Amino acid sequence: MTDTTAGGDVRLAGLGKTYGSFTAVHPLDLTIPQGSFFALLGASGCGKTTTLRMIAGLEEPSTGTVSLGGRDVTDLPPHKRPVNTVFQSYALFPHLSIHENVAFGLRRRGVKSVKKQVAEMLDLVQLGDFAQRKPHQLSGGQQQRVAVARALINHPQVLLLDEPLGALDLKLRRQMQLELKRIQTEVGITFVHVTHDQEEAMTMADTVAVMNGGRVEQLGAPQELYENPRTTFVANFLGTSNLIEAEVVGTAGEEITVSAGGGTLRLPKSRCPDGARTGGRLLVGIRPEKISLVPADAAESVAAGRNTVTGRISDSSFIGVSTQYVVESPAGKGLEVYAQNVERQAGLVPGAEVVLHWNPEHTFGLDADQDISAGVESVEETP
Repeated sequence: MTDTTAGGDVRLAGLGKTYGSFTAVHPLDLTIPQGSFFALLGASGCGKTTTLRMIAGLEEPSTGTVSLGGRDVTDLPPHKRPVNTVFQSYALFPHLSIHENVAFGLRRRGVKSVKKQVAEMLDLVQLGDFAQRKPHQLSGGQQQRVAVARALINHPQVLLLDEPLGALDLKLRRQMQLELKRIQTEVGITFVHVTHDQEEAMTMADTVAVMNGGRVEQLGAPQELYENPRTTFVANFLGTSNLIEAEVVGTAGEEITVSAGGGTLRLPKSRCPDGARTGGRLLVGIRPEKISLVPADAAESVAAGRNTVTGRISDSSFIGVSTQYVVESPAGKGLEVYAQNVERQAGLVPGAEVVLHWNPEHTFGLDADQDISAGVESVEETP
């Protein structure tokens, strides 16, 4: 439906923004491939919205350039850039019908015959039967789709989305995540999406840039960021990680052995910092859902070759799909374990002595000089 032949990558070269002595965005080099769904993810104040506004032309960069499809647009005003933006507040015209809201951009450009294009766009966002309604007669999710249709009808090279689902309730937000991904796949243009919601970014985006303090902390596919975080901030901000302070005691072959809490753990060398060596320190990471746990008197049932840690359950929470345990251990305080409620074991109650075990391949290592709690509090922030 949309002509993307004149599209191209979004390239940010040394793009930065300062306000007096405060640096909102440190000089940033970033290429967003044409046709991708790209997310800028981070807590409030990390610089993600400022970056988006510089791409849109709504904010003037202090340094660097913005290029779209090989064309430098840094000095162009917003209306002359081949981009459209969808904000959290949909900004629909309350007195106009849905049809006229979507047609607005075309009419402003002097396009006379808009009926066919508007009908196509409303079909794309599955609102063909709502053309004559007013915005107040639609749900929040439907209004959001009207805002997307209104932006896409101008055939932008890039659609910018600034916290577009922030005003929706959780269930509707999850539906709209899938809906936006479907629309992006169908029209094939570049979507750049700003959000503080990790699940939202990982559900929709091909590539996620995790931002922290005005810098991109890590860039990659959602699965890569989740499975192989390179910093404590990314490990803690994207989901939950158990980080255990450990000392390297061996580096044989492709495996590193560490000592933690009186026991030893193993992890792949490929998932550790390059400088890891015997005598050095590491933060050993394991995601809660990768861990299994058994009562201490059933320790012999744990298969050989697994990483094991002993401890005592201090808390448990049943949340439907899983039970979440908190375990105090010599290896670390407050270790979290998410056990799926398939076959619940008896005896796994607060106060019980347990053995935690997991596949060494699921373990990652981080530089121990970092703040072990970086990114933890950020999860609770609102945009």
